[in-house]
Amino acid sequence: MPEYLDPNRVIMGTYGQIFIDGNWQSNLNHLEATVEADKRELNLVGTEWSTFKLGRKKGTGTMSGYKVTSDMINRGFKKFEIISKLDDPEAYGFERVRLSGCMVDKILLANWTAGEEVQEDIPFTFESYTLLDPIVGP
Repeated sequence: MPEYLDPNRVIMGTYGQIFIDGNWQSNLNHLEATVEADKRELNLVGTEWSTFKLGRKKGTGTMSGYKVTSDMINRGFKKFEIISKLDDPEAYGFERVRLSGCMVDKILLANWTAGEEVQEDIPFTFESYTLLDPIVGP
């Protein structure tokens, strides 16, 4: 009989945390970071298939949440480090990923509406990543 996924092991983002230069950002509730590879297509003789060579990589991301301080304005375009912690008490463990050489793409100086919470969306780039703690199943 096949063994099915235990639904309790599916990770929810509820317990996720974002640390910027070691400081927990409890106001931020969304983080997305991706690495895109520039693959070079090679047309080699002796095969009818295109082959690919890995080129440069580019890291991009977005953080978002509620505006509480002016930290992002004060930081300007100085580089910083992000540690993403994805945790769930029912999961097989937690995952931490370090994003190094982070720099915001733009600085939001004002964006508010009377009677509404002020939210910030912060697009950024990064220069490398390290998987600090992987989640490993049974």
